[in-house]
Amino acid sequence: MKTVQISLNSIDKVKSFVNDITKFDYDFDLVSGRYVIDAKSIMGIFSLDLSKPIDLNIHAEDEAADVMKVLEQYTV
Repeated sequence: MKTVQISLNSIDKVKSFVNDITKFDYDFDLVSGRYVIDAKSIMGIFSLDLSKPIDLNIHAEDEAADVMKVLEQYTV
């Protein structure tokens, strides 16, 4: 599992983020405080406090370099 901090501070960013990560077969979780939600769920993302960075857990066996390249625009 790999963890990165991302920022989703606009509605357009949330939509493009979900569209980008749904292309991968890995599981993604967003962690904000004690809440953990599926990162592929737009409704779940909007239930979080998006004003500050959020931890993204990527459940992949390898380094997931292809995912990290896509996530560059969202990382803090």
